[in-house]
Amino acid sequence: MSTPQITRPGETLDVDRSDAEYRTWLKEAVRKVQADANRSADTHLLRFPLPEHCGIDLYLKDESTHPTGSLKHRLARSLFLYGLCNGWIRPGRPVIEASSGSTAVSEAYFAGLIGVPFIAVMPRTTSAEKCRLIEFHGGQCHFVDDPRKMYEASAALAAETGGHYMDQFTYAERATDWRGNNNIAESVFRQLELERFPEPAWIVATAGTGGTSATIARYVHYMGYDTRICVADPENSCFFAGWTTGDPDVTCESGSRIEGIGRPRMEPSFVPGAIDRMMKVPDAAAVAAVRALEGAIGRRAGGSTGTGLWSALKIVAEMVAEGRTGSVVSLLCDPGDRYLDKYYSDTWLAEQRLDIAPYSAAITSLLATGVWPG
Repeated sequence: MSTPQITRPGETLDVDRSDAEYRTWLKEAVRKVQADANRSADTHLLRFPLPEHCGIDLYLKDESTHPTGSLKHRLARSLFLYGLCNGWIRPGRPVIEASSGSTAVSEAYFAGLIGVPFIAVMPRTTSAEKCRLIEFHGGQCHFVDDPRKMYEASAALAAETGGHYMDQFTYAERATDWRGNNNIAESVFRQLELERFPEPAWIVATAGTGGTSATIARYVHYMGYDTRICVADPENSCFFAGWTTGDPDVTCESGSRIEGIGRPRMEPSFVPGAIDRMMKVPDAAAVAAVRALEGAIGRRAGGSTGTGLWSALKIVAEMVAEGRTGSVVSLLCDPGDRYLDKYYSDTWLAEQRLDIAPYSAAITSLLATGVWPG
């Protein structure tokens, strides 16, 4: 136990905790994380083919080309810089994160970059490929049977090990510089500058933490654009219910089948007032959409991409029906090779009792005629 200081009246108290060795480590760690961003080229903005007579351009921001293969690479970089500059991440102490996989892959990469241990706390149903990637980057996987227990298990591990619980679900929206600095929103608008509709009518995002939709919405408002923000929510997630009812305490009993998005509670990083619209997307529709994506541009993607793409296609059909022209942007969040045993497996679909046929038919009709079936 420390001995209480005995002071005399009027005496100045002075405690100096400067640590030259730690500050040297900190400067080098921040440099390494920033250097990773400096080495990375911007991600591509891909065009999704629509009938020419529609007068609408649909784009997918391809975040799968990041070094760790997903949209979460941006978030992990921001979270590490935030944690380092706050003095939360320390040499030799583990970083712990609650994740459904992709954020953990990216955080394992950055932990390895600066030389600290990493532990991912994940649902036991997380895809085997994501677990392999976490371990490939030097991280450890700690599984929980109930996704709702990830938070407390992560906090307990941090307390037990003396490490730092990163807590993406709280800090995602504040760790990212939403005013610019090459965030995802600024990148999209810069890449659209020479297109025929440079200011999109809608940007569609999906919500895991809510940080991406908050960043995009804040940037749009800050820059004075007329672009509207739509968030697509999967089954077994409470964001849609919380947003429509205004109830921040809404919960759901089971975890999302669409890895990376959907949560059993309203997360602190989800900013309801910043967005304009939400859609509740059936999981079967999301799977139909990613399979249609492969047929349209030859790229496989994860279920979160399909959830957003389904909503984007619905908005396209709505604009066509109203006689409007313009552009719509959605996100290609991560590659489909992480989910070959799920969204690209007919066996998995049968086990989950998901029938994608009517949703696939609707997409086929839209792409052939520009009209969404009644």
